Amino acid sequence: MATTTAAITITSTDISDNSISISNTATLTKAGTATGLELCTGLRRRTFSGSTTIKDLVNLYKHDDEITASKAAKVYIKNVDTDSTKYVRIGIGNIATGDSLDAEEIGRLYAGDWMFFPYDATLTGGSNHANNADIFIQPTHTNSLTVEYMVFFE
Repeated sequence: MATTTAAITITSTDISDNSISISNTATLTKAGTATGLELCTGLRRRTFSGSTTIKDLVNLYKHDDEITASKAAKVYIKNVDTDSTKYVRIGIGNIATGDSLDAEEIGRLYAGDWMFFPYDATLTGGSNHANNADIFIQPTHTNSLTVEYMVFFE
């Protein structure tokens, strides 16, 4: 059994009247068990340039041999760029339709920002395998911008 842990520490001495110090650790486990997640996509990097078009970053339907729907998965994404004017929109949805109503932005990653979130790629659209399986990315700058990402899954 693999053991993978994720940790976060948040500290500030001046964000409020009192200092803040939050530290937490989680062991990544399979759905409904204490068994560790044993699979991952490996750390990947993608560079985007020349376009601000929405693109699949993680697409379950294209990678269904890797990431299993309706089971435990965790996603890590980081904007490794150093230019603070370049950011990417991150979201979940079906970008293949071209309809912005089928894609929901969940956040923006500015230079150096990262996110880590649970992911359930349940295919709510029945046999079309598309409704909410995509994790999309949209660069907001046409110059080169690189992100790294990894999915831990069962």
